[in-house]
Amino acid sequence: MDRPTQTYLGKGKLEELKGLLYAKRASTVICDDELTPTQQRNLEKELGGAKVIDRTALILDVFAQRARTKDGRLQVELAQHEYLLPRLAGQWTHLERLGGGIGTRGPGETQIETDRRLVRQRIQKLKRDLEDVRRHRARYRARRIEMEVPVVSLVGYTNAGKSSLLNRLTNADVMAENLLFSTLDPITRRIKTPAGRDVLLTDTVGFIQKLPTAVVAAFRATLEEVQESTLVLHVLDIAHPNAAQMAAVVEGILKDLGIADKPRLVALNKADLLDENVDAETLSRALQLADGELGGVFTSAETGTGLDTLLREIDDALSAEDEDRELTAVLDGTYGPRRI
Repeated sequence: MDRPTQTYLGKGKLEELKGLLYAKRASTVICDDELTPTQQRNLEKELGGAKVIDRTALILDVFAQRARTKDGRLQVELAQHEYLLPRLAGQWTHLERLGGGIGTRGPGETQIETDRRLVRQRIQKLKRDLEDVRRHRARYRARRIEMEVPVVSLVGYTNAGKSSLLNRLTNADVMAENLLFSTLDPITRRIKTPAGRDVLLTDTVGFIQKLPTAVVAAFRATLEEVQESTLVLHVLDIAHPNAAQMAAVVEGILKDLGIADKPRLVALNKADLLDENVDAETLSRALQLADGELGGVFTSAETGTGLDTLLREIDDALSAEDEDRELTAVLDGTYGPRRI
């Protein structure tokens, strides 16, 4: 294994980073990428014991602060333990010198094995508990299907304003702050569209670039809400300078989840920020997104702009879904009165 692979950074960048640590009197380094356990340990050794945190650990720390429900805490704890397990090696290296002779095991090695066993047991317990959560949510979704009430899932890059939009449309009191991942658990509220249709709106966990695989796996129960929805409402912060990249990230994750072909609308949210103070480049980029393949409806959860139009678009999309389902049923010979 070459040196950059072992330490993530090459020798020159390592020396540069050491200089920055000294100049800033910093004791922690945050890496905007996933590090292998070996890379993390070697980096900390090369940097004189400075704490090294990778992207996954940082995201999990934020998730842990945001988790408020039992289900949310279970999902975060599972992701944390699965992240921790391969990193236990080396936690007790200071005891290796206490090891015995041939055929014996030192206290340090014993402690590592004990910790691994306890972590594995906890992971299995968390997985069983989360399977109960999945079954409970599956029963709830089955009841919704029996009631023939369509479900619209709000998805989007974190901090795009999904919770604010849900609150505005439903007069709910879901936590909506200028924070990353303010919502971890699916939150569902009922609304009535202009056509008089009952619809369930579900807010979900926000997406982010390079979403760690451990997070995706742990939040499977939450992401299944999106997979089972009738319509996906992609909420995009249209005023953000990186709106196009954020949209691409969300579309990519939807594809990874196997729901890229699910009926979809786009809410170009925070349109109130596209005022005379916004720079011309951001405004031009926003208009290109709106007029291009992404399309969408300009909305503002803050002012209410565009929400009536959005609700009409939801009505139209669900009506089109009705027609598609009825056509499929006719072709299959299973047609019967059914309204979503």
